Amino acid sequence: MAELALNNAIKRYGATQVIHGVDLQVDDGDFCVFVGPSGCGKSTLLRMIAGLEETSDGRMTIGGRDVTHADPARRGVAMVFQTYALYPHMTVRENMSFGLRIGGTEKSEITRKVDAAAQILKLGDYMDRKPKALSGGQRQRVAIGRAIVRQPDVFLFDEPLSNLDAELRVEMRVEIAKLHKQLGATMIYVTHDQVEAMTMADKIVVLRDGRIEQAGPPVRLYEDPDNLFVAGFIGSPRMNFFDGTVVRGGSHVALPRLGGVEVPVTVSAALRDGHSVRLGLRPEHFEPEAPLRAELAIDVIENLGGVSYAYSSAEGDAHPVIVELRGKSRPNAGGMLQVGFDPASVLLFDSESGQRIR
Repeated sequence: MAELALNNAIKRYGATQVIHGVDLQVDDGDFCVFVGPSGCGKSTLLRMIAGLEETSDGRMTIGGRDVTHADPARRGVAMVFQTYALYPHMTVRENMSFGLRIGGTEKSEITRKVDAAAQILKLGDYMDRKPKALSGGQRQRVAIGRAIVRQPDVFLFDEPLSNLDAELRVEMRVEIAKLHKQLGATMIYVTHDQVEAMTMADKIVVLRDGRIEQAGPPVRLYEDPDNLFVAGFIGSPRMNFFDGTVVRGGSHVALPRLGGVEVPVTVSAALRDGHSVRLGLRPEHFEPEAPLRAELAIDVIENLGGVSYAYSSAEGDAHPVIVELRGKSRPNAGGMLQVGFDPASVLLFDSESGQRIR
């Protein structure tokens, strides 16, 4: 079993604490993605798991073994770095087998493991080439192959696709997802790209300022976020947020940005008139024939073929309102757009704390 557990994991650099009491359970065979903005602590947390950063406090186990202060080589992990970290003077075969050769593995066993990894990664035609003769995607597959031959308990990926162009990133996302299914291994993957997180993960861990904001399956985080940060971070384009005021004895929220439309809300929490809240609505939840109606001035239209996005800004808006458009009839920039939405699609958040109102 290769489950990973962190209990009150803390990282300090001198007097500065950067990871704040993280509790996390990653089950055997899960593909877990750490995601968050730059500086949120996701790479630091990954390096703590790898043993490349010392855990200042708390406990860490892999497969039930306490590895909190174990050497990296004794943790049963293998790491794939953003920069490939291949030896330029070695061939693909030599790069993939290097760790096994240093560890004293028998030559026949090295050949078997390297050939098996090459077959999985479709590297058979490139085994005698050196890294300079490979594309970026091929180099990353070699780096992954070097990890596979070690047969670790846990694979660690530190933003492995950030150096690739957009098309290669999509291809490698698919390849890594296939690899996970084929190996059935526990994988922990760090990225700042929430699209990568949504498309690859069994479990997403959203981090901010060294703390876990929310963890769970991608669809749950998308449809049922705990706070404004998670709601705004997960999803592309981002969720629309509207400042509102509770009215009608706590049963409705008035939205000035949408012409004062009053949205009925059904939550367990008691709401008082005049309470400031924020209402969240995803771009795809706007429907022309939905019961609540509003009109938006359109600044920009992004035409992406099967779908378009209309952007509407008003004075004082921190972010434009984004409306997803489908079908052949689409408005032009500079015009007005009639939009509608179902009150069942909206999410409600407290303006001060940012926490979800349920």
